[in-house]
Amino acid sequence: MRLHNLPKSGGFRKRKRVGRGEGNGLGKTSGRGQKGQRARSGHSLRPGFESGHVPLYRKLPKRGFSNYRFTTRYAVVNVTDLARVEGDVADREAMVKAGLVRRSAELIKVLGDGDLDRALTVKADKFSASARAKIEQAGGKVELTSPEAAEQASDSDNAAE
Repeated sequence: MRLHNLPKSGGFRKRKRVGRGEGNGLGKTSGRGQKGQRARSGHSLRPGFESGHVPLYRKLPKRGFSNYRFTTRYAVVNVTDLARVEGDVADREAMVKAGLVRRSAELIKVLGDGDLDRALTVKADKFSASARAKIEQAGGKVELTSPEAAEQASDSDNAAE
């Protein structure tokens, strides 16, 4: 053995050898206690299982409520990213093709980070105010695709008049 092939100190722990006599403290039952499901091979119990007793998580009261299941989640696309879309129209299919959105079923929201260097007609479900301004400033158009979003936009336009 030479210096270049010495094992790392503390690099690995020696394997625990069980069932090899009473002398090492892990003989006879091999650290598994007496009989029962946990003493057998191949046992696996789900976390929180208490052998037929009512488990702790069922004794404690439920608390709170989460609206997560009911929230509307949007795939976010920034104005800078729209430059990667080929053609003059950046709709759902074009964004999927450019890799901006994973699948065509997602709702899309365009945010105003960055700048747009060409005129694009952008079709999405939602736009931030800054994104709308930057797209129109570059000579492009903004079109809402979801019917409820279009309704809200027309309601706000009517309210402004």
